[in-house]
Amino acid sequence: MPALSAEPVTSDAAQVTEGEALYEALCAACHAPDANRIGPAHREVFGSRAGSVDGFSYTPALQSLDVVWDEETLDRWLAAPAAMAPGTSMGVSVPDPDRRRALIAFLRSLSVAGR
Repeated sequence: MPALSAEPVTSDAAQVTEGEALYEALCAACHAPDANRIGPAHREVFGSRAGSVDGFSYTPALQSLDVVWDEETLDRWLAAPAAMAPGTSMGVSVPDPDRRRALIAFLRSLSVAGR
């Protein structure tokens, strides 16, 4: 796993690599690309509607959130989940915009539409 850095990521491939490392460090305790865990699976999340992963039991906050996950909505979500969907059980936020961009690049790489 690549080391986490505070330096901005410069290339698309480097950004995805950084995002994967951040995903492992910040998200993997609750999420996996291909399996529902404490949180929903993330493969194909980019471009999907919030609260739409089959087989996952969402909080009412996410069930009623009317967004499609893209760069803008994921950036808002990762910056402050509770502000975007009061009552969510998502307790992790990512205040650094460079880290959010890297995570979003990784999530996009998990989607056929994002490639």
